[in-house]
Amino acid sequence: MDMKACDKMILAIIQDDSYQDVISELNESGFYATILHSSGGFLKKQSVTIMIGLNHEDLEKALKILKSHGKRTVMQQQVLFTGGTPQPLAATVPIPVRCGGVVLFVLDVDRYERY
Repeated sequence: MDMKACDKMILAIIQDDSYQDVISELNESGFYATILHSSGGFLKKQSVTIMIGLNHEDLEKALKILKSHGKRTVMQQQVLFTGGTPQPLAATVPIPVRCGGVVLFVLDVDRYERY
């Protein structure tokens, strides 16, 4: 990131271990981020909060990167039981499950200094 005035901050909460991929893509695009390990939500799952300071002109570029990592589908094995017989039969079937995700906040930065 060049030395444009930092007037925006993105706080992005990433819900799974894919944050390394997000950070790599952000770095390749010239963005630098601070990583905070966090947890929360209904199941108290581990997550990562990424802080990105940037200029408003670069905001949409950063949001596009974060959005591209927000929806991920994996195949999970689900056990199905068949009934109607004296001994039920079990079979596993792969089903698509949405996991991970990104929740983000865009904040105005009133003051930015670098020492």
